[in-house]
Amino acid sequence: MKQKRLMFYHIDMKYIRNLAQKDDIVRSVSPQRGKENRPFVGIVVICKEKKYCIPLSSPKPKHYQMKVKRDLLKIMQNDKIIGILNFNSMIPVDDTLIKPINLQINSTDTPDVKHYKNMTKKQLSWCQKNQDLIVHKANQLYNLVTERPKDSIDLTKRCCDFKKLETVLQKYISKKAERVEDKEALSQPKDVRGFIKKKAQEISKQPHKEQPSKDKDKNSQSR
Repeated sequence: MKQKRLMFYHIDMKYIRNLAQKDDIVRSVSPQRGKENRPFVGIVVICKEKKYCIPLSSPKPKHYQMKVKRDLLKIMQNDKIIGILNFNSMIPVDDTLIKPINLQINSTDTPDVKHYKNMTKKQLSWCQKNQDLIVHKANQLYNLVTERPKDSIDLTKRCCDFKKLETVLQKYISKKAERVEDKEALSQPKDVRGFIKKKAQEISKQPHKEQPSKDKDKNSQSR
């Protein structure tokens, strides 16, 4: 799997809530916590042939006092922090669960939307210039947590359980595919569904031919 140029994506909100139920480290978008309108935005990197989304968050005053860590990276503009990448809460994703963010400014955008897009462009530009560092940092953390968790117990505790979330992802995708198949079946015209049902009933009523037993075959051969 080839690493693409870094971009920002929105992640499916239902999927995020599903993950958060399994792991408290996952960044919450739960309405119970008053965060239902806070989108989950991040960049997607490849870790051991799997896609992971590193969440982007706004900087807080405490971040100026924090040193660079193995699970955190500051997005800088001169001496100002303009964003934070939280590697400890990165999550596995699938192409069906991510949507690229449109940063093109439109004439109908409000001043707040224009400001958000301009700031996000600056954050993205920094990420793209530092892509190798970001990808390397994500893979280092993934390998440590999944293969050598005892090497840094405190760090492992701060991170999502990546392997467990990968299992959640696979189950979520499978259920989503089943729902799509059910919808497609229901979307068929009634006459088509009726025809299929009728044929299925006819087949179920047909008498089954008795298969010759192995003993009979042996007797016939011995004769």
